[in-house]
Amino acid sequence: MDGFLDEQFPAGVAFGALGGPERRTEVVGLATGYETRNARWADSRRRYDAATGIRSLADLRDVVAFFEKVRGRLYGFRFRDPFDHSSTNTAALPSAFDQWIGAGDGTIDRFALRKAYGAGIAGYSRLIRLPDPSSAKCAINGQELVRGSDFSVDPVTGELVFSLPPPAGEAVTAGFLFDVPVRFDTDRLELSLTHFEAGDIPSIPLIEIRI
Repeated sequence: MDGFLDEQFPAGVAFGALGGPERRTEVVGLATGYETRNARWADSRRRYDAATGIRSLADLRDVVAFFEKVRGRLYGFRFRDPFDHSSTNTAALPSAFDQWIGAGDGTIDRFALRKAYGAGIAGYSRLIRLPDPSSAKCAINGQELVRGSDFSVDPVTGELVFSLPPPAGEAVTAGFLFDVPVRFDTDRLELSLTHFEAGDIPSIPLIEIRI
């Protein structure tokens, strides 16, 4: 992927980061006193401030080194959202039955991973591009498969790739951990030991990108 380094932002700092999803909604007030609302974005976009995750000078040095490595805003990278990084919304580990990702037709052998938020017409399905391959689990028609022999994870697209296409009509489900593709939203880090010792950490903004 051009402009993207398949490397992880320092995990300890990410765990304490502040942020979450953002949407763009246009709200127009009407003369009747009511209003109309229109979603400008089909998908949400996440923003974070990693500064709240800095706990030590070692953390700060790790972030500076990483900032230099990705050349500021130039390259994207993996970020583990502390609030939403699993196919399950509970504290349990991912299982092969967490998310419905499609139905076989006997021909298709690649399936994109998705996470559902809600159900029905109002439900939202989020495309997952950066799964953790070592965490991926999968089942066809309720029968769990073996990673490595029955299926694998494409390191470029994040798709599940099956050794044999799932039979027609059979449900494909999966569980996984995943990261968010982000970049720094600044080309400058303004740091001060005096401020750090006083508990005043500068902002370290991150923003989700499309890959």
